Amino acid sequence: MRALVLGGGGIAGIAWEVGILYGLGETVLDVDMIVGTSAGSVVAAALGHISPAEAYQRQTTPAPPSAGNATGPVPDIEKLMELFGKAYSLPADEAVRMVADVSLNTETMPEEAFVNLIGGNLPSSEWPDRDISVVAYDTGSAQRMVFTRDSGVDLGLAVAASCSVPGVFPPITIDGKRYMDGGIRMSNNADLVAEYDEILIVAPITELAPPPNATVITPDPEALAAMGGNVLDPASRIPSAEAGLRQGRSIKLH
Repeated sequence: MRALVLGGGGIAGIAWEVGILYGLGETVLDVDMIVGTSAGSVVAAALGHISPAEAYQRQTTPAPPSAGNATGPVPDIEKLMELFGKAYSLPADEAVRMVADVSLNTETMPEEAFVNLIGGNLPSSEWPDRDISVVAYDTGSAQRMVFTRDSGVDLGLAVAASCSVPGVFPPITIDGKRYMDGGIRMSNNADLVAEYDEILIVAPITELAPPPNATVITPDPEALAAMGGNVLDPASRIPSAEAGLRQGRSIKLH
């Protein structure tokens, strides 16, 4: 059994992951499961319908000047990293509840607008035939939720929930519950496929304890420079994709 794990990392992370996968070649997608968290959920959902080449073209096509920043002002990444840093230092339930409080009580764009934004950037609103898992957290129970095509949940809603960065984007309502970013405790949730024989983790943000049988790809120094100091800045998209492609082409997997 083989798995591909795509971690969180904002707008820059989406672009870098797409570049990496395009550079590695389509055989890297010949897996039994793709786990997508936050940014990784966007990539997983996209590559269930389009090729890495098309996904890369989408990432490197400049947005029209009239589009502006559809997500509003570029978020303060320092405050966000401080929040996540504190969360990682607390016991799991306490951490998730603390972050959930921020998610539920911060004024952001309307939920419907965020869902439309995410859905509009996906090639299809349908779950792909490929097996993908999309990770989010229930703000009420503090439990991790893994959405699949068998969950009966719209793909755009599941991905929006996984991408709902607390304090930046609104929590997403699904069946009466509100969900937030899947990277609250682990940036890539590779533990979900720890029993698989082969695991490739593509991680914009380094995971502290990947499964021992995993191969981990993280941004090299040139890619980190291209991604810049704020992974939620739309200006990071094109340079991050280009850096990912260069890095991916330089990697030789066994």
